[in-house]
Amino acid sequence: MRTWVYLPLLLSALLPYVARLVAVRAAPAAAVRAVTAAAAAAAGGFVCCLALLALTLFDDLPPLWRFDDRPELGLPKPVPGWIALFAALVLLTGVVRLIRDVRTRRRVLRELREAGNPNAGLVVADWAEPFAVAVPGRPGHILVTSGMLRILTLGEQRVLFAHENAHLRRRHHRWVTVASCSAALNPLLHPMAVLVARLVERWADEEAAAVVGDRRLVAQAVAKASLAGRRTQPAPAMGMSGSGAVERVMAMQSPRQPNRWQALAGVTAVCLLLLAATAAAAVEFAEVARAWLGMIV
Repeated sequence: MRTWVYLPLLLSALLPYVARLVAVRAAPAAAVRAVTAAAAAAAGGFVCCLALLALTLFDDLPPLWRFDDRPELGLPKPVPGWIALFAALVLLTGVVRLIRDVRTRRRVLRELREAGNPNAGLVVADWAEPFAVAVPGRPGHILVTSGMLRILTLGEQRVLFAHENAHLRRRHHRWVTVASCSAALNPLLHPMAVLVARLVERWADEEAAAVVGDRRLVAQAVAKASLAGRRTQPAPAMGMSGSGAVERVMAMQSPRQPNRWQALAGVTAVCLLLLAATAAAAVEFAEVARAWLGMIV
């Protein structure tokens, strides 16, 4: 276990840079799917390799520890003990982060649902703060404040509702959740979770532009809502005043981004290499474990 088990860890650090190229060269819908799938694959490989490294601690436990100082047996040597221990700690830390992330999301959803009972999929809260989000659920609904409605014209309100309905219809919260959980397990993927959160807003903007038929009106509504609304969106709720406002406004002032599938080739290649390395590491670990366990069976 000298090469393959470490390769997925290195590729996880490379993947966010490749994902940025996908975000620039592919349509938002395709980019969200590709980047999220890549993040999930990288998190899976990362966790698997950390677990394999941690499991090599078994040779320090009785009765296997008796064979540590017997080179004549020709037993394959696992990784150094300090590496295995470090991997176990990183894995445990990732699990704790994942639990915290899930608990935070549930708490925020509960608080948003307590804002009022939806009527025809809409809750209008009499709050001065300009605020609007899509609250996922079964069924989901839109939460918008009176403060937000007051600053938008009727046309801009159409954009807002089309944007939030796109979040609910396309189940954007699922993509964001998968990317966030992947980053919780593998902190190297944090830039990809941020990227997915930004891309789903771009995706919803494009859906809104298709509904209202005016990209400049969407750009105007996004700019106004972002300047007036919260600086940060409470995950996992998603709203038009979400991240990347400047980038989104510029995108709406340009023609629709064509879907260049060639941009997905790089991230696909990295993911395939990562999964292949993980499989090779698992096979390598199985051979080591079989040799050591054969001494006591």
